[in-house]
Amino acid sequence: MKRLGKFLLQLFVLALCLCYLFPIYIVIVNSFKNRQELYTNMMAPPETFTLEYYVTAMGKMNFMRAFGNSLIVTVVSIAFIVILSSMTAWMLVRYNNRLSRCIFAIFVATMIIPFQTIMMPLMQVMGWIRDTLHIPMLNTLGGLIYMNIGFGASMAVFLYHGFIKAVPVSLEEAATIDGCNKFKVFWKIVFPMLKPTTVTVMILDVIWIWNDYLLPSLAISDKARRTIPLSTASFFGQFTIEWNLAMAGLTLTIIPVIVFYLAAQKHIVKGVAAGAVKL
Repeated sequence: MKRLGKFLLQLFVLALCLCYLFPIYIVIVNSFKNRQELYTNMMAPPETFTLEYYVTAMGKMNFMRAFGNSLIVTVVSIAFIVILSSMTAWMLVRYNNRLSRCIFAIFVATMIIPFQTIMMPLMQVMGWIRDTLHIPMLNTLGGLIYMNIGFGASMAVFLYHGFIKAVPVSLEEAATIDGCNKFKVFWKIVFPMLKPTTVTVMILDVIWIWNDYLLPSLAISDKARRTIPLSTASFFGQFTIEWNLAMAGLTLTIIPVIVFYLAAQKHIVKGVAAGAVKL
């Protein structure tokens, strides 16, 4: 009876996995079909496998430019998020007073604010900075990176804060006695120990920033500065949708994230668990 229950549980989990992977199957299979095949039977595999629609999709998306824009925004945003958030969390942990606890509470509180509630005031403020201070915050990759850093800092500080509490203070004291200043103590002693949390922050932020559509759609209007999610919108017209090209474009979009996730997945569970303790 126990073995039967275990078998049924495994069967149920397998069914859930298949349900989860079914949309991915639909996207990949239909990216190789022409429109006639797609509308005839979207479940069946294509009659012939050809990269024609991928080549067409890349041309229509201006894929290489969009890929470059997304890569710049993602890499630079994550670099600043990791550096600034880890330093902030370290100082909040080591200076454990009422002010630091209040600042940390503010970081945590901002995580529950939906972006949709602040997107219009945010655009108004960015427009005011552009018009008054003449700092190009809208329609530039730099402005998009700046906003990504602000939105990504809260979660990163939260994760780093919990992990840093487990780092022995005695290691830092020993380094200080040996002549290290605070800068060297952090970068040579503390930061290397934060690798699991750093990889976790990178994975979560890569998935978020690479696939983000709403914020870039508000901040970027120039076609030359579009990220990949914005460029895929070119397949969805007002009256017609080129589904086969759209599927090919979406497949090209998710491949880099999947590759990055598979390369770093072993760190994510350890990092999330470590960041959730001793808060």
